[in-house]
Amino acid sequence: MKLKLKVYRGFVNDNHLYTSGHVFKKTDPSSFNLEHSWLRYAYYMWRTLSIKTLSGISVTLEFKGITQTVETDKNGFYVFNLQHQLDIEAGWHEATVTVNMGSERIVSKGSLLKAASGYGIISDIDDTFLVSHSGNIFKKIYILLTRNINKRNFFKGVVQHYRELAHIDKPDLQPALFFYVSSSEWNLYSFIEKFTILHQFPKAVFFLKSIKSGVFDLLASGGGNHDHKLHRINDILEFYPDRSFVLLGDDTQQDPYIYSEVFKEHPKRILAVYIRQVSKSKRGKVSSLLEEIMAAGTPVCYFENSAEARQHSKTYLDT
Repeated sequence: MKLKLKVYRGFVNDNHLYTSGHVFKKTDPSSFNLEHSWLRYAYYMWRTLSIKTLSGISVTLEFKGITQTVETDKNGFYVFNLQHQLDIEAGWHEATVTVNMGSERIVSKGSLLKAASGYGIISDIDDTFLVSHSGNIFKKIYILLTRNINKRNFFKGVVQHYRELAHIDKPDLQPALFFYVSSSEWNLYSFIEKFTILHQFPKAVFFLKSIKSGVFDLLASGGGNHDHKLHRINDILEFYPDRSFVLLGDDTQQDPYIYSEVFKEHPKRILAVYIRQVSKSKRGKVSSLLEEIMAAGTPVCYFENSAEARQHSKTYLDT
C-alpha cells in the first residue's frame, strides 16, 4: 500500500512541544504546479478534497534526542504533545517523523518554532488575507477549483502589515510567534502553505479543521461549526501563558464573535483586535461587539483597507 506522510509545522516553548500531521492512503496530489492548466489544477484540487486517510498507523517523532511514538486517529491524524527539558534557541528547528508499515518506511522532515520573546499573532485566513468570497458558496467553490496559488488574490497591503507585525524586516529580531487558525480543512494545508510562501507572508504554524474524505463535503468547505477555532485559540493561549496576543480576522463568518469570547476569557492578554470589513450586512452587530472590547481598554481596528490597520499597528503596537 502506498502511503503519504504529512508533517505540519509545530512549536515549542521552554518545556513543551507540539506538532502534528496526517497519514494518507495514497500519494497526496496537492502539488499545485504553477504551470498546470486550470482544468488539471481543478482535478488535483478535487482529489485533494477527497483524499483517504489511514487510522491506527504508528508514527514516530525524533527531535534533539527525544523519541515518541503515537498512532493516527480515525481521521489519519496524529499529534505529538509532550514535555521536554531541552535548552532550545529561538528560531525554526528540524524534526524527523517516521512511519513503518510492513516493508514500507517513510521519513519526513518537519519544522518546529521556538519563538523569541514578544507578543504572539493569531490570524484567520479566508477573507482576512486571502480573498475567498466565503459569503458566496458557489463563487468560493468556483475559485477554489479553478484558481491556482499564483492566480488567487490577497488584500492590498496585507503582506506588509503582517510582516510588520512579525518584525520580519528587522534582521536583528528572531522569528515572531505567528499562527494561522482557520475553518478551512487540513486538505488545503499544502495550498495555503505554498500560497503564503509564494507571496512572502510570515512563516507561521497552522491550525485547520478536520480533514475531509469525500468530494461531496466540498460544498461545506470552510463552513459549518467554527467552535474548533475558539478551542485552538484557547489552546495556544494556554501553551503560552505568559504572552499577550494580537487577533486578526474578518466579518464574513464568526471571527468577531469568537474573538469576543476569547477576550472575555483572557481580557488582559489580548493586545489588539483587527477585523476586516467585508460584509456590509453585519457591520452593525460587529461594531457593537468590538465597541465592548474597546470600552474595556483594548485597541480595536475595524477596517476596510490594510493601510488603516497598518497605521493602527504603528500607533498601538509600535510596529
